[in-house]
Amino acid sequence: MRVITTEELTRRLADLHGQAQAHSNPEAHANGNGPRVVVSGNVAVPWEGVKALDAALDEYTIHALNAPPGIPTREGVTAETCFVGAGMRKHPNLAYIPSRLSLVPPLLERTIPADAVIVQCAPPRNGMLSLGIEVNVLPAAIEGCRRRSGRIIAVINDKMPYTFGDAQIPVDAVDYAIEVSTPLPSHAAGAPDAASAEIGARVAARVGDGSTLQMGIGAVPDATLAALTERSGLRIWTEMFSDGVLDLDRAGALDPHHPLTASFIFGSQELYDWLDGNHRVRMMRTEHTNDPGLIAQQNLMVSVNTALEVDLFGQANASRINARIHSGFGGQTDFIVGALHCPGGQSFIALRSWHPKADVSTIVPLVDEPVTSFQQTAIVTEQGTAELFGYTQQAQARHIIRDAAHPDVREELWEEARELGLA
Repeated sequence: MRVITTEELTRRLADLHGQAQAHSNPEAHANGNGPRVVVSGNVAVPWEGVKALDAALDEYTIHALNAPPGIPTREGVTAETCFVGAGMRKHPNLAYIPSRLSLVPPLLERTIPADAVIVQCAPPRNGMLSLGIEVNVLPAAIEGCRRRSGRIIAVINDKMPYTFGDAQIPVDAVDYAIEVSTPLPSHAAGAPDAASAEIGARVAARVGDGSTLQMGIGAVPDATLAALTERSGLRIWTEMFSDGVLDLDRAGALDPHHPLTASFIFGSQELYDWLDGNHRVRMMRTEHTNDPGLIAQQNLMVSVNTALEVDLFGQANASRINARIHSGFGGQTDFIVGALHCPGGQSFIALRSWHPKADVSTIVPLVDEPVTSFQQTAIVTEQGTAELFGYTQQAQARHIIRDAAHPDVREELWEEARELGLA
Protein backbone atom coordinates (compact mmCIF):
# COMPACT_ATOMS: atom_id res chain seq x y z
CA MET A 1 0.00 0.00 0.00
CA ARG A 2 1.38 3.38 -1.00
CA VAL A 3 0.05 6.48 0.76
CA ILE A 4 -0.27 9.35 -1.72
CA THR A 5 -1.83 12.81 -1.94
CA THR A 6 -5.30 13.45 -3.31
CA GLU A 7 -3.74 15.19 -6.30
CA GLU A 8 -1.64 12.15 -7.12
CA LEU A 9 -4.68 9.91 -6.68
CA THR A 10 -6.48 11.99 -9.30
CA ARG A 11 -3.61 11.40 -11.71
CA ARG A 12 -3.62 7.66 -10.99
CA LEU A 13 -7.37 7.43 -11.54
CA ALA A 14 -7.00 9.11 -14.92
CA ASP A 15 -5.21 5.95 -16.07
CA LEU A 16 -8.38 3.89 -15.52
CA HIS A 17 -9.78 4.76 -18.93
CA GLY A 18 -7.01 2.89 -20.71
CA GLN A 19 -7.27 0.01 -18.25
CA ALA A 20 -11.01 -0.31 -18.84
CA GLN A 21 -10.45 -0.45 -22.59
CA ALA A 22 -7.78 -3.12 -22.17
CA HIS A 23 -10.24 -5.27 -20.22
CA SER A 24 -13.19 -4.38 -22.41
CA ASN A 25 -16.23 -6.57 -21.93
CA PRO A 26 -19.32 -5.21 -23.74
CA GLU A 27 -21.72 -7.10 -21.50
CA ALA A 28 -19.99 -6.05 -18.28
CA HIS A 29 -20.09 -2.39 -19.29
CA ALA A 30 -23.51 -2.43 -20.93
CA ASN A 31 -24.98 -0.33 -18.12
CA GLY A 32 -22.79 2.73 -18.63
CA ASN A 33 -19.74 4.29 -20.21
CA GLY A 34 -16.13 4.50 -19.06
CA PRO A 35 -14.48 2.54 -16.24
CA ARG A 36 -16.64 1.00 -13.52
CA VAL A 37 -15.67 2.08 -10.00
CA VAL A 38 -17.27 0.50 -6.95
CA VAL A 39 -17.28 2.66 -3.82
CA SER A 40 -18.39 2.09 -0.24
CA GLY A 41 -22.09 2.86 0.11
CA ASN A 42 -24.64 3.76 2.78
CA VAL A 43 -23.01 6.32 5.12
CA ALA A 44 -19.42 5.24 4.40
CA VAL A 45 -18.99 6.76 0.93
CA PRO A 46 -15.30 7.79 0.55
CA TRP A 47 -16.10 11.30 -0.64
CA GLU A 48 -12.48 12.42 -1.11
CA GLY A 49 -11.97 9.46 -3.41
CA VAL A 50 -15.18 10.23 -5.30
CA LYS A 51 -14.06 13.84 -5.81
CA ALA A 52 -10.72 12.63 -7.18
CA LEU A 53 -12.50 10.19 -9.48
CA ASP A 54 -14.82 12.88 -10.81
CA ALA A 55 -11.89 15.21 -11.49
CA ALA A 56 -9.90 12.47 -13.22
CA LEU A 57 -12.39 11.12 -15.76
CA ASP A 58 -14.89 12.64 -18.17
CA GLU A 59 -16.88 9.41 -18.26
CA TYR A 60 -17.21 6.69 -15.65
CA THR A 61 -19.71 4.42 -13.94
CA ILE A 62 -19.91 4.66 -10.16
CA HIS A 63 -21.47 1.71 -8.35
CA ALA A 64 -22.66 2.10 -4.74
CA LEU A 65 -25.35 0.51 -2.59
CA ASN A 66 -27.89 2.88 -1.04
CA ALA A 67 -25.81 5.95 -1.87
CA PRO A 68 -26.63 9.16 0.02
CA PRO A 69 -26.81 12.58 -1.67
CA GLY A 70 -23.56 13.78 -3.17
CA ILE A 71 -23.05 11.38 -6.08
CA PRO A 72 -22.03 13.48 -9.14
CA THR A 73 -24.94 14.05 -11.52
CA ARG A 74 -23.13 15.69 -14.43
CA GLU A 75 -23.14 14.37 -17.99
CA GLY A 76 -20.77 11.44 -18.41
CA VAL A 77 -21.48 9.93 -14.97
CA THR A 78 -23.54 6.75 -14.79
CA ALA A 79 -24.91 5.93 -11.35
CA GLU A 80 -25.15 2.15 -11.11
CA THR A 81 -26.63 0.23 -8.19
CA CYS A 82 -28.58 -2.80 -7.05
CA PHE A 83 -30.25 -0.78 -4.28
CA VAL A 84 -31.20 2.84 -4.94
CA GLY A 85 -30.50 5.37 -2.22
CA ALA A 86 -31.39 9.04 -1.97
CA GLY A 87 -28.20 10.00 -3.80
CA MET A 88 -29.20 8.11 -6.94
CA ARG A 89 -33.00 8.11 -6.83
CA LYS A 90 -33.31 11.13 -9.15
CA HIS A 91 -30.00 10.71 -10.96
CA PRO A 92 -30.34 11.63 -14.66
CA ASN A 93 -28.35 8.55 -15.70
CA LEU A 94 -29.41 5.85 -13.24
CA ALA A 95 -28.58 2.23 -14.09
CA TYR A 96 -30.53 0.02 -11.69
CA ILE A 97 -29.66 -3.69 -11.69
CA PRO A 98 -32.43 -5.73 -10.00
CA SER A 99 -30.97 -8.27 -7.60
CA ARG A 100 -31.56 -9.78 -4.22
CA LEU A 101 -28.81 -8.47 -1.97
CA SER A 102 -27.34 -11.92 -1.37
CA LEU A 103 -26.68 -12.20 -5.12
CA VAL A 104 -25.00 -8.82 -5.59
CA PRO A 105 -21.54 -10.10 -4.51
CA PRO A 106 -21.33 -12.72 -7.30
CA LEU A 107 -22.42 -10.02 -9.75
CA LEU A 108 -19.58 -7.74 -8.69
CA GLU A 109 -17.11 -10.58 -8.55
CA ARG A 110 -17.83 -12.15 -11.94
CA THR A 111 -20.55 -10.47 -14.05
CA ILE A 112 -19.86 -6.74 -13.61
CA PRO A 113 -16.37 -6.58 -12.08
CA ALA A 114 -14.90 -3.18 -11.32
CA ASP A 115 -11.88 -1.47 -12.83
CA ALA A 116 -11.28 0.12 -9.42
CA VAL A 117 -12.70 -0.09 -5.91
CA ILE A 118 -12.52 2.86 -3.52
CA VAL A 119 -13.26 2.03 0.12
CA GLN A 120 -13.28 4.03 3.33
CA CYS A 121 -11.23 2.32 6.05
CA ALA A 122 -10.05 2.64 9.61
CA PRO A 123 -6.25 2.98 10.03
CA PRO A 124 -4.39 -0.35 10.03
CA ARG A 125 -3.76 -2.44 13.10
CA ASN A 126 -1.24 -5.28 12.90
CA GLY A 127 -1.02 -4.95 9.15
CA MET A 128 -4.78 -5.06 8.56
CA LEU A 129 -7.08 -2.23 7.51
CA SER A 130 -10.74 -2.37 8.51
CA LEU A 131 -13.79 -1.49 6.42
CA GLY A 132 -15.42 -0.35 9.67
CA ILE A 133 -19.16 0.21 9.45
CA GLU A 134 -19.54 -0.83 5.79
CA VAL A 135 -18.53 -4.35 4.72
CA ASN A 136 -21.55 -5.38 2.66
CA VAL A 137 -20.61 -6.26 -0.96
CA LEU A 138 -17.13 -4.70 -0.81
CA PRO A 139 -15.05 -7.88 -0.24
CA ALA A 140 -16.53 -9.46 -3.39
CA ALA A 141 -15.99 -6.24 -5.34
CA ILE A 142 -12.35 -6.15 -4.24
CA GLU A 143 -11.80 -9.78 -5.22
CA GLY A 144 -13.40 -9.30 -8.63
CA CYS A 145 -11.38 -6.14 -9.23
CA ARG A 146 -8.07 -7.74 -8.22
CA ARG A 147 -8.78 -10.70 -10.49
CA ARG A 148 -8.81 -8.36 -13.47
CA SER A 149 -5.76 -6.42 -12.21
CA GLY A 150 -7.85 -3.42 -11.19
CA ARG A 151 -6.91 -0.79 -8.63
CA ILE A 152 -7.84 -0.98 -4.94
CA ILE A 153 -7.84 2.42 -3.24
CA ALA A 154 -8.35 3.13 0.46
CA VAL A 155 -9.47 6.40 1.97
CA ILE A 156 -8.11 5.95 5.48
CA ASN A 157 -10.18 7.87 8.01
CA ASP A 158 -9.09 7.97 11.64
CA LYS A 159 -12.74 8.57 12.61
CA MET A 160 -13.83 5.17 11.25
CA PRO A 161 -14.29 2.55 13.99
CA TYR A 162 -12.14 -0.54 13.64
CA THR A 163 -14.23 -3.69 13.23
CA PHE A 164 -13.38 -7.34 12.71
CA GLY A 165 -14.49 -10.33 10.66
CA ASP A 166 -14.71 -9.76 6.91
CA ALA A 167 -14.09 -6.05 7.55
CA GLN A 168 -10.36 -6.69 7.79
CA ILE A 169 -8.25 -6.48 4.64
CA PRO A 170 -4.45 -6.75 4.40
CA VAL A 171 -2.63 -3.51 3.67
CA ASP A 172 -0.85 -5.23 0.78
CA ALA A 173 -4.23 -5.79 -0.92
CA VAL A 174 -4.45 -2.00 -1.40
CA ASP A 175 -2.58 -0.21 -4.17
CA TYR A 176 -2.97 3.43 -3.08
CA ALA A 177 -4.29 5.21 -0.03
CA ILE A 178 -5.05 8.76 1.00
CA GLU A 179 -5.56 9.88 4.58
CA VAL A 180 -8.44 11.98 5.92
CA SER A 181 -9.96 12.85 9.28
CA THR A 182 -13.68 13.27 8.74
CA PRO A 183 -16.52 12.57 11.21
CA LEU A 184 -18.92 9.91 9.97
CA PRO A 185 -22.59 10.72 9.35
CA SER A 186 -24.52 9.82 12.48
CA HIS A 187 -28.10 9.30 13.48
CA ALA A 188 -29.63 9.71 16.91
CA ALA A 189 -32.98 7.96 17.24
CA GLY A 190 -35.78 10.03 18.74
CA ALA A 191 -38.84 8.90 20.62
CA PRO A 192 -41.15 6.88 18.32
CA ASP A 193 -44.52 8.30 17.36
CA ALA A 194 -47.64 6.63 18.75
CA ALA A 195 -48.30 4.47 15.68
CA SER A 196 -44.71 3.22 15.48
CA ALA A 197 -44.67 2.49 19.21
CA GLU A 198 -47.86 0.44 18.86
CA ILE A 199 -46.49 -1.51 15.91
CA GLY A 200 -43.20 -2.10 17.72
CA ALA A 201 -45.01 -3.37 20.80
CA ARG A 202 -47.08 -5.79 18.70
CA VAL A 203 -43.99 -7.19 16.98
CA ALA A 204 -42.06 -7.41 20.25
CA ALA A 205 -44.90 -9.41 21.80
CA ARG A 206 -44.11 -12.17 19.29
CA VAL A 207 -40.41 -12.32 20.18
CA GLY A 208 -39.39 -14.80 22.85
CA ASP A 209 -36.23 -15.17 24.89
CA GLY A 210 -33.32 -16.53 22.88
CA SER A 211 -34.64 -15.26 19.55
CA THR A 212 -32.34 -14.01 16.79
CA LEU A 213 -33.23 -10.61 15.37
CA GLN A 214 -33.03 -9.01 11.94
CA MET A 215 -34.28 -5.46 11.63
CA GLY A 216 -32.97 -2.23 10.24
CA ILE A 217 -33.17 1.44 11.07
CA GLY A 218 -36.31 3.50 11.49
CA ALA A 219 -39.10 4.26 13.90
CA VAL A 220 -40.67 0.78 13.90
CA PRO A 221 -37.42 -1.18 14.38
CA ASP A 222 -36.35 1.28 17.09
CA ALA A 223 -39.69 0.89 18.84
CA THR A 224 -39.52 -2.90 18.56
CA LEU A 225 -36.05 -3.08 20.08
CA ALA A 226 -37.06 -0.67 22.83
CA ALA A 227 -39.85 -3.06 23.78
CA LEU A 228 -37.44 -6.02 24.08
CA THR A 229 -35.19 -4.81 26.90
CA GLU A 230 -36.81 -7.24 29.36
CA ARG A 231 -35.97 -10.29 27.21
CA SER A 232 -32.89 -12.42 27.71
CA GLY A 233 -30.51 -14.32 25.49
CA LEU A 234 -31.36 -12.37 22.32
CA ARG A 235 -29.04 -12.71 19.35
CA ILE A 236 -28.37 -10.47 16.35
CA TRP A 237 -28.04 -11.73 12.76
CA THR A 238 -28.91 -8.89 10.45
CA GLU A 239 -27.87 -6.78 7.47
CA MET A 240 -27.48 -3.75 9.68
CA PHE A 241 -28.20 -2.45 13.13
CA SER A 242 -28.31 0.86 14.92
CA ASP A 243 -28.45 2.18 18.49
CA GLY A 244 -31.35 -0.06 19.51
CA VAL A 245 -28.91 -2.96 19.72
CA LEU A 246 -26.64 -0.94 21.99
CA ASP A 247 -29.61 -0.34 24.29
CA LEU A 248 -30.34 -4.08 24.37
CA ASP A 249 -26.73 -4.75 25.31
CA ARG A 250 -26.86 -2.25 28.15
CA ALA A 251 -30.08 -3.80 29.41
CA GLY A 252 -28.48 -7.24 29.50
CA ALA A 253 -30.98 -8.59 26.96
CA LEU A 254 -28.34 -9.95 24.55
CA ASP A 255 -26.63 -13.32 24.75
CA PRO A 256 -23.16 -12.30 25.99
CA HIS A 257 -21.56 -15.43 24.52
CA HIS A 258 -22.85 -15.03 20.97
CA PRO A 259 -21.36 -12.64 18.39
CA LEU A 260 -23.45 -9.84 16.89
CA THR A 261 -23.40 -10.47 13.14
CA ALA A 262 -24.05 -7.62 10.69
CA SER A 263 -22.84 -6.28 7.36
CA PHE A 264 -23.17 -2.52 7.84
CA ILE A 265 -24.01 -0.14 10.67
CA PHE A 266 -25.44 3.35 11.01
CA GLY A 267 -26.12 5.15 14.25
CA SER A 268 -24.88 7.65 16.77
CA GLN A 269 -21.29 8.56 17.55
CA GLU A 270 -21.81 6.74 20.84
CA LEU A 271 -22.56 3.58 18.86
CA TYR A 272 -19.44 4.04 16.74
CA ASP A 273 -17.32 4.47 19.90
CA TRP A 274 -18.80 1.23 21.31
CA LEU A 275 -18.12 -0.52 18.03
CA ASP A 276 -14.46 0.46 17.76
CA GLY A 277 -12.30 -2.58 18.57
CA ASN A 278 -15.31 -4.53 19.87
CA HIS A 279 -14.64 -8.22 19.23
CA ARG A 280 -18.24 -9.14 20.04
CA VAL A 281 -19.36 -7.54 16.77
CA ARG A 282 -18.61 -9.65 13.72
CA MET A 283 -18.88 -7.69 10.48
CA MET A 284 -19.48 -10.13 7.63
CA ARG A 285 -19.80 -9.95 3.86
CA THR A 286 -23.31 -9.85 2.43
CA GLU A 287 -23.26 -13.31 0.90
CA HIS A 288 -22.78 -14.60 4.47
CA THR A 289 -25.27 -12.46 6.41
CA ASN A 290 -27.93 -12.76 3.71
CA ASP A 291 -27.55 -16.42 2.86
CA PRO A 292 -31.04 -17.89 3.47
CA GLY A 293 -29.47 -21.23 4.41
CA LEU A 294 -27.37 -19.63 7.15
CA ILE A 295 -30.28 -17.47 8.30
CA ALA A 296 -32.40 -20.62 8.64
CA GLN A 297 -29.80 -22.11 11.00
CA GLN A 298 -30.18 -19.33 13.55
CA ASN A 299 -32.12 -19.83 16.75
CA LEU A 300 -35.77 -18.70 16.51
CA MET A 301 -35.05 -16.25 13.68
CA VAL A 302 -37.29 -13.17 13.64
CA SER A 303 -37.21 -11.02 10.52
CA VAL A 304 -38.88 -7.60 10.55
CA ASN A 305 -39.19 -5.64 7.29
CA THR A 306 -41.42 -2.89 5.99
CA ALA A 307 -43.13 -2.03 2.71
CA LEU A 308 -44.75 0.81 0.82
CA GLU A 309 -47.96 -1.18 0.44
CA VAL A 310 -49.40 -4.65 0.97
CA ASP A 311 -52.34 -6.23 -0.84
CA LEU A 312 -55.04 -8.73 0.07
CA PHE A 313 -52.93 -11.60 -1.25
CA GLY A 314 -50.18 -10.71 1.21
CA GLN A 315 -47.93 -9.37 -1.54
CA ALA A 316 -45.65 -6.50 -0.56
CA ASN A 317 -44.30 -3.69 -2.71
CA ALA A 318 -41.25 -2.19 -1.03
CA SER A 319 -39.39 -1.11 -4.15
CA ARG A 320 -41.31 1.03 -6.64
CA ILE A 321 -43.58 4.08 -6.82
CA ASN A 322 -45.49 4.58 -10.09
CA ALA A 323 -43.22 1.95 -11.69
CA ARG A 324 -40.11 4.06 -10.93
CA ILE A 325 -37.53 2.31 -8.82
CA HIS A 326 -37.46 3.76 -5.30
CA SER A 327 -35.07 1.35 -3.57
CA GLY A 328 -34.77 -2.31 -4.62
CA PHE A 329 -35.17 -5.85 -3.38
CA GLY A 330 -32.49 -5.39 -0.75
CA GLY A 331 -32.29 -8.30 1.64
CA GLN A 332 -36.00 -8.57 2.33
CA THR A 333 -36.52 -11.77 0.35
CA ASP A 334 -33.30 -13.32 1.70
CA PHE A 335 -34.42 -12.90 5.29
CA ILE A 336 -38.05 -13.83 4.72
CA VAL A 337 -37.05 -17.14 3.13
CA GLY A 338 -34.39 -17.81 5.75
CA ALA A 339 -36.65 -16.99 8.69
CA LEU A 340 -39.52 -19.14 7.46
CA HIS A 341 -37.20 -22.11 6.94
CA CYS A 342 -35.88 -21.69 10.48
CA PRO A 343 -37.60 -23.95 13.09
CA GLY A 344 -39.78 -21.56 15.07
CA GLY A 345 -38.78 -18.67 12.82
CA GLN A 346 -41.09 -15.77 11.96
CA SER A 347 -41.18 -13.07 9.30
CA PHE A 348 -43.18 -9.86 9.67
CA ILE A 349 -44.02 -6.95 7.41
CA ALA A 350 -44.53 -4.02 9.77
CA LEU A 351 -46.00 -0.77 8.48
CA ARG A 352 -48.55 1.92 9.26
CA SER A 353 -52.04 1.19 7.98
CA TRP A 354 -52.23 4.71 6.54
CA HIS A 355 -49.41 6.47 4.70
CA PRO A 356 -49.00 9.85 6.46
CA LYS A 357 -47.46 11.72 3.49
CA ALA A 358 -49.44 10.27 0.60
CA ASP A 359 -52.61 10.24 2.74
CA VAL A 360 -53.69 6.84 1.43
CA SER A 361 -54.17 3.36 2.80
CA THR A 362 -51.09 1.15 2.72
CA ILE A 363 -53.37 -1.89 2.48
CA VAL A 364 -54.64 -2.12 -1.09
CA PRO A 365 -56.76 -4.69 -2.94
CA LEU A 366 -54.02 -5.64 -5.39
CA VAL A 367 -50.56 -4.07 -5.78
CA ASP A 368 -50.06 -2.62 -9.25
CA GLU A 369 -46.27 -2.41 -8.88
CA PRO A 370 -43.75 -5.26 -9.20
CA VAL A 371 -43.89 -7.44 -6.08
CA THR A 372 -40.91 -7.29 -3.73
CA SER A 373 -41.91 -10.17 -1.46
CA PHE A 374 -44.81 -12.32 -0.29
CA GLN A 375 -45.73 -15.14 2.12
CA GLN A 376 -45.04 -13.55 5.48
CA THR A 377 -45.84 -14.96 8.88
CA ALA A 378 -47.98 -11.90 9.53
CA ILE A 379 -48.56 -8.27 8.63
CA VAL A 380 -48.42 -5.88 11.58
CA THR A 381 -49.87 -2.37 11.69
CA GLU A 382 -50.99 -0.14 14.53
CA GLN A 383 -54.46 -1.65 13.98
CA GLY A 384 -53.40 -5.17 14.79
CA THR A 385 -51.64 -8.31 13.60
CA ALA A 386 -52.95 -10.12 10.51
CA GLU A 387 -51.90 -13.78 10.52
CA LEU A 388 -51.02 -15.13 7.07
CA PHE A 389 -48.81 -18.19 7.07
CA GLY A 390 -50.72 -21.46 6.86
CA TYR A 391 -54.12 -19.88 6.13
CA THR A 392 -56.12 -20.05 2.92
CA GLN A 393 -56.02 -17.01 0.68
CA GLN A 394 -59.56 -16.16 1.72
CA ALA A 395 -58.63 -16.32 5.41
CA GLN A 396 -55.50 -14.28 4.77
CA ALA A 397 -57.55 -11.53 3.09
CA ARG A 398 -60.06 -11.62 5.93
CA HIS A 399 -57.30 -11.20 8.53
CA ILE A 400 -55.65 -8.37 6.59
CA ILE A 401 -58.88 -6.40 6.31
CA ARG A 402 -60.09 -7.10 9.83
CA ASP A 403 -56.80 -6.87 11.74
CA ALA A 404 -54.39 -4.67 9.74
CA ALA A 405 -56.30 -2.26 7.50
CA HIS A 406 -57.35 1.23 8.55
CA PRO A 407 -61.06 1.35 9.51
CA ASP A 408 -61.76 4.01 6.87
CA VAL A 409 -61.02 1.60 4.00
CA ARG A 410 -62.27 -1.71 5.35
CA GLU A 411 -65.66 -1.60 3.62
CA GLU A 412 -64.04 -0.78 0.29
CA LEU A 413 -61.55 -3.60 0.79
CA TRP A 414 -64.37 -6.07 1.52
CA GLU A 415 -66.00 -5.11 -1.78
CA GLU A 416 -62.73 -5.56 -3.65
CA ALA A 417 -62.13 -8.86 -1.90
CA ARG A 418 -65.44 -10.18 -3.22
CA GLU A 419 -64.48 -9.08 -6.74
CA LEU A 420 -61.19 -10.91 -6.38
CA GLY A 421 -62.81 -14.08 -5.11
CA LEU A 422 -61.36 -13.63 -1.65
CA ALA A 423 -64.62 -13.24 0.28
